[in-house]
Amino acid sequence: MLTKVVLASWLVLWISSCAVNSAEDLKTRAFRLMSETPLIDGHNDLPWQFRKQFNNELTKVDLYKLSTTHTNIPKIKEGRLGAQFWSAYVPCDTQYKDAVRQTLEQIDVVHRMCEKYPETFMADNWLVDTGSEPSEHNGLSPFGKQLILEMNRLGMLIDLAHVPVTVMNQVLGMSKAPVIFSHSSAYSVCPHKRNVPDEVLLKVKKGVVMVNFYNDYVTCSKTANLSDVADHFDHIKKVAGVDIIGFGGDYDGVTRVPEGLEDVSKVPDLVAELLRRGWTDEEVKKALGDNLLRVFTEVERVRDSLKGSKPDDVPIPYADVQNPCRTSYGYPDNAGAVHSVSALTLLLTLALQVLVH
Repeated sequence: MLTKVVLASWLVLWISSCAVNSAEDLKTRAFRLMSETPLIDGHNDLPWQFRKQFNNELTKVDLYKLSTTHTNIPKIKEGRLGAQFWSAYVPCDTQYKDAVRQTLEQIDVVHRMCEKYPETFMADNWLVDTGSEPSEHNGLSPFGKQLILEMNRLGMLIDLAHVPVTVMNQVLGMSKAPVIFSHSSAYSVCPHKRNVPDEVLLKVKKGVVMVNFYNDYVTCSKTANLSDVADHFDHIKKVAGVDIIGFGGDYDGVTRVPEGLEDVSKVPDLVAELLRRGWTDEEVKKALGDNLLRVFTEVERVRDSLKGSKPDDVPIPYADVQNPCRTSYGYPDNAGAVHSVSALTLLLTLALQVLVH
């Protein structure tokens, strides 16, 4: 009898040891993959935290010691983060007033933190319906459609996070280059308007849907955990394949993040969970960054193929401006066509007022 008890105890200890070793092996494997293919995070609002907490006074910010954000240098290193898209976000209540100034200030604070910044901007506007407002254009306005094609010509990356399904379908149907959803998840897992329905996932094809970690978009509730986030990865992979998946944490822009993904340092645990669920090394590497790098390459290829195309310098119709503070210079009788503007002006219009988050 004593022998049986000893053997049973040994078996329990052995099984427990195997479980621990297996978990450690998965984490080690995750670290290895993240060193070979650095993680690219599609959306991070750290610059907004600089403004919110420090009024952009960077002399007061020590990114090695900053403890009030999801992101700092020690957490970045621990999380094996290779790159992030930093958002030049400003609140919606600034639209049509001081939004341009505040956006430029946010760009400036990013430039003061690093030498290079991926020029991806966001603002709710009158050129495209958003998921949070009543529909005005049944999707893109006519001028909004022009801007999509001009973005293709310029080699700008189109981001469809924060737009309704109508706009998703319109842009996917007309853009010559692949697009991204920088921080959106699977609607079938959590039916929130910020997430992407299955029928749209099937149309993304060469683009990327970068899974968001905000609890409200993960479980449609105030609470979530790491496994719930992995469910979104699994669902997108099942519906449309691993080639359209990426990471879009939304850290420092949300108030609730999943248990187990409290900050950017925890992302390797999510990678280990995907490995535990049977994802191959190649599949994980695609999600970490290879898929997004492929999109970059294709966007540039489309740009290069359109080098012979002339810039679209037709300005926004005056009737679409909906801003009494805007100068009417160049608009005869405050209506009709304005004198042609430069491509740079159009680019600024795109960057500061147009598209998507």
